[in-house]
Amino acid sequence: MRVARFHAPGDIRLETDPDPVASDDEVVIRVRACSTCGTDVKISRSGHPNMTPPQVMGHEIAGEITQVGRAVDGWAVGDRVQVIAAIPDGTCRECRAGHPAVCRNQLSMGYQFPGGFAEHMIVPREVLAVDGLNRIPEALSFAEASLAEPLACVLNGQEIAGVGDGDTVVVIGAGPIGCLHVRLARARGAERVILIDLNADRLAASADIVKPDLAIAAGDGDIVARVLEATGGDGADVVITAAASGRAQELGLQMLARRGRLSLFGGLPKDAAVIALDANLVHYRELSVLGVNGSSPAHNAEALRLIATGAVPVADLITHRLPLEQVLDAIELVARGEAIKVTIEP
Repeated sequence: MRVARFHAPGDIRLETDPDPVASDDEVVIRVRACSTCGTDVKISRSGHPNMTPPQVMGHEIAGEITQVGRAVDGWAVGDRVQVIAAIPDGTCRECRAGHPAVCRNQLSMGYQFPGGFAEHMIVPREVLAVDGLNRIPEALSFAEASLAEPLACVLNGQEIAGVGDGDTVVVIGAGPIGCLHVRLARARGAERVILIDLNADRLAASADIVKPDLAIAAGDGDIVARVLEATGGDGADVVITAAASGRAQELGLQMLARRGRLSLFGGLPKDAAVIALDANLVHYRELSVLGVNGSSPAHNAEALRLIATGAVPVADLITHRLPLEQVLDAIELVARGEAIKVTIEP
């Protein structure tokens, strides 16, 4: 079978591996769709501290079971499935407390285990042990199902930020994650959603699809003033920074309403991870600054349900579908901001 394997920054190779064979407590899937994301771009250029190369990349995975281990119950050849990316151990302090998204012993597909940029892939016992394999409803395509993983992360973030009925939500970053945030905020009852991006072309393309109430190009003026003007001077109840920008985080804090919540969804580069935070603003307005990292298996299952029921449509966010041979082209499309979601279909 063919795989796309990361060897070093700037060195991703299309290679041939033996077809995998399931052990007693594993299953093998034929990968039908594995979507790309900004993390794939980061890995391709800088590697990742949690990944030891060489490793097959890809973590937004959907496919069809082709082998079932003898000790595996409840699954059969032909089942259509979506696979979690982040795998909690289920036993650490955080997992026992009900917070598996921050499991201290977390493993990941495409990092410690070969990922979905491949024709076939083993679903390891660690995934099955935490109910990390989800059945795809018949009406849902594999490509749509692969977006359950990023939507699961978005769901985790909005649960932590308490996005709900009547909220005014600002999303900074009009990439695929920002688009999912807009749609999920609507599904959770937000009254108004504002989308902001520095790239005016990407903003226009994304806004045309997800239809925020207001789209603001960050290069056109003071975005804090624009948000305050749009909210009658009140500010936003929730600001979600779906961009790897410290400046976005600083400005997001300034555009919050009293008792507003700032979700630091997009991580920052490790050499630029410190921002200026006005502590008095936080203090006197009773603001909350919230971190979010990844998702749990339960978030993945719920995300798949939201997609399948139409509560969060995703099909129109998939702007490019490419074969495995064009995985480098897919990563570059994402890096240049010329696509919303690119799906690899081996």
